[in-house]
Amino acid sequence: MESYVALLRGINVGGKNIIPMAELAQCFTAAGYRDVRTYIQSGNVLFRHDPAPGNRVAALEAELEALLEATLQTSVMVVVRTHAQLREIVVAAPSTHGSPERRSDVIFLKYPHRTEEVFAQFPPLRAEVDEAKIGDGVIYFSRLDAQASKSRLNRVVGKAIYQEMTIRNWRTTTRLLKLLEE
Repeated sequence: MESYVALLRGINVGGKNIIPMAELAQCFTAAGYRDVRTYIQSGNVLFRHDPAPGNRVAALEAELEALLEATLQTSVMVVVRTHAQLREIVVAAPSTHGSPERRSDVIFLKYPHRTEEVFAQFPPLRAEVDEAKIGDGVIYFSRLDAQASKSRLNRVVGKAIYQEMTIRNWRTTTRLLKLLEE
């Protein structure tokens, strides 16, 4: 069995798409996923599953979206990463990512990743505030904490590409990795 993390987009944010974590975990468990646990209210589900042949991550994303639609009657975009993929994402982060003076996020893209294509649609970064780097299926984005209100990240929210991503802050991303490694 392989370990995975499912990142659900847009649940329990601003009073919308409310899904209790216990109900979410039960949904996964009832569908046959093993060692299911959730982390914080923003839709992070850790689980174990027998890998399917072929592109198991893309298949799991589609499978989980269908499961949530059928079980919870809600349409939720799901991004899945294996334990190994999440470890590589953390290891490959820019050296400034997670530093105390920066607010750092990882933008996880749904399969197929099309990372360069998505990043090309980002607004120009604000010099000396924003930093961004393309990774494997992710975009690392950070901004100076003292000037976070000047960041251009909020301009991504209004674009169509925003529907293909889910964002986790650096602390959550590294904590999910730690939980997968326990």
